[in-house]
Amino acid sequence: MSDATGHLPGSRAYRRLLVALFFAGIATFAQLYSPQAVLPLIAADLDVSPPTASLAVSVTTLGLAAAVIPWSIVADRFGRVPAMTIGICAATLLGLLAPLAGDIGVLLAIRLAEGVALGAIPAIALAYLSEEVDARHTAAAAGSYIAGTTVGGLTGRLVSGPVADLAEWRAGMWAVALLCAVSAVIFLRLVPRARGFAPHRHRPGRGLAERLAAVLRSPTQLAIDAQGFLLMGAFVAVFNYLGFHLAEPPFALPGWLATLLFLSYLAGTVSSPWAGTLAARHGRLPVLLGGIAAMIAALGALMAPTTVVVLLGLLVFTAGFFAAHAVASGWAPVAASVDTRAQASSLYYLAYYGGSSLLGWCLGFVYAGAGWTAFIAALAILCTTAGVIAVAVLRTAGLAPR
Repeated sequence: MSDATGHLPGSRAYRRLLVALFFAGIATFAQLYSPQAVLPLIAADLDVSPPTASLAVSVTTLGLAAAVIPWSIVADRFGRVPAMTIGICAATLLGLLAPLAGDIGVLLAIRLAEGVALGAIPAIALAYLSEEVDARHTAAAAGSYIAGTTVGGLTGRLVSGPVADLAEWRAGMWAVALLCAVSAVIFLRLVPRARGFAPHRHRPGRGLAERLAAVLRSPTQLAIDAQGFLLMGAFVAVFNYLGFHLAEPPFALPGWLATLLFLSYLAGTVSSPWAGTLAARHGRLPVLLGGIAAMIAALGALMAPTTVVVLLGLLVFTAGFFAAHAVASGWAPVAASVDTRAQASSLYYLAYYGGSSLLGWCLGFVYAGAGWTAFIAALAILCTTAGVIAVAVLRTAGLAPR
């Protein structure tokens, strides 16, 4: 770590860094979720079952989760910006190749590799940010990055679907891939050269296993990781199964209208930078708990028999989740020692995507077997557990902004 002073709000480098990471978030998460809106078309065109077609999303998330720790190693040895550059360029190329696949096996292989490449951004971005931005403003800066991820997740779904309706699923995915290519170019043009990083490859006695163990021995880090696991699991489960709920009486919404539920991601685009700003002023824990409280309160609205009330509840639930995620994801590298920041950020995202995959799937059995009320109760238990862990552990972390 050099002695360079971190970038301050108002400086040209600070603005370039935020814009660069915003577009990195778009390039990453638009590609990650672009097949979700065209899965029925993929299933029909490649003659596979819906569960098999859904692997076009699942294997990419799996590849991303598996790659975050290896990418942290690359970042520690060769630098944050070079590692992110390699990852985003490789992912963009693979995103352009994926629609050329003639069968499901080739498509899944390319999507798995794409997920591995995409892992570079979430594994490294927040560690890079924590080293380059003045410590008093890292929470606010992290919120801007998370806002980019929400725009990316929304864009990938909303662009691929309508384009595919006009042409085919390949055209829909290509449209997203081209958008991501433009976003990647903007990132590469704007991202400032790292000033706060020094390679760790020559440091004796501090290998990867020791750095990972140091993070895993920290109650603070484990509590932060629990936020990602539990809250992301609850969030993904809502979007996985709310469409089924709204297709039943008394709602009986048509399928095309259910896709507009993803517009609620815009609430996260607003709440994540706002949460970062509030955390910089009042401390991370109060804002984290506020986001969790909003999620729990919104669950009551999701129980309502009126469509408008349910959709308003979804907006609040989404805003609360992304506020909590913006705080927790930026907290992980800040709470780590200098040479374990990349590993701390990587382990957070490993827990985050683990919650998405495991809880997002398992809670479906609750919904199918016990109904919507039991499903909402299970979500409330997850969110409450996250809040209890935060109060019990993070209130003594001593990381309130100066």
